[in-house]
Amino acid sequence: MMDRRAFISGITGGLLAAPLGAEAQQAGKVYRIGYLLEGPPGQTSPQGRALEETLRELGYVEGRNLVVERRFAAFQYDRLPDLAAELVRLKPDVILTGGNPSITALKQATTTVPVVMTWAIDPVGAGLVTSLARPGGNITGASLSTGPEFMAKQMEILNEVVPKVSRVAILRQTGRAGAETGALESAARKRGLTILFSDVRTPSDIEGAFAAMTRSGAGALLILGGGMTYMNRQQIANLAVRHRLPGIHLFRAYAEAGLLLTYGPDPAAQYRGVATYIDKILKGARPADLPIQEPTKFELVINLKTAKALGLTIPPSLLLRAEQVIE
Repeated sequence: MMDRRAFISGITGGLLAAPLGAEAQQAGKVYRIGYLLEGPPGQTSPQGRALEETLRELGYVEGRNLVVERRFAAFQYDRLPDLAAELVRLKPDVILTGGNPSITALKQATTTVPVVMTWAIDPVGAGLVTSLARPGGNITGASLSTGPEFMAKQMEILNEVVPKVSRVAILRQTGRAGAETGALESAARKRGLTILFSDVRTPSDIEGAFAAMTRSGAGALLILGGGMTYMNRQQIANLAVRHRLPGIHLFRAYAEAGLLLTYGPDPAAQYRGVATYIDKILKGARPADLPIQEPTKFELVINLKTAKALGLTIPPSLLLRAEQVIE
């Protein structure tokens, strides 16, 4: 494995359990943070640890001067509105959350409690904020991508590897579909591609989804984000090879599991930025005045072992651009 730069990947995780590492905030002040997670309890991740470390450096320690109220949807997205309302009733100083479904639930639950998001997809297009520069309401945080342009870039990279493919399957997690659909359709049209959506609700749906992709004539695969699919990335990577589908996703962990390609930002870096926003809000800043943080660097990872298994030759131009090549 050739690793040119360190990259941390993963999805929603444990939060804020760390020893005191910096001067505490206002003496005697205990802050309350709500945390709405789409996944189940007990998950840990590198980016969650990055958030913990940054908050510790800023002086916030759970059990010392910080109370964290966690609510877990366990991928049952219809529970998000009730969980969001429950957190709002606790009157926290700020609520942290992840992707578009949970952000939307909080947007509907409150217009006053500050909300900091970590995994927003095209937050302006999705109606979550007014603009990236001035969100304008009670929601701010980080966007996972730069919207349609990023989707087009993922499609372009995939198309470079398999230029003769005309049909691309889009594997989506039920409950998270929507924000990316228009961008994907636009990107596909520009490249003369047909996209075929395949939605999965539970891990037991994944194998059948791949069989359906093969029957529909898909020649490549683009995977959208989601905690359930992330937790089953090894199965997804294995099935992609078995069904001879070159695939791409955001997170490096998918390429490490055996998917052909990943292209996306460093989520740990985003979580560190989100921690600074939590600090600013606890010190009195208004979310409306905090610009949405966007990724400034995207990293390409290529799994050459998978390319060989699929009988593909990766263009030299892509190999030169890769942050990591797995051999």
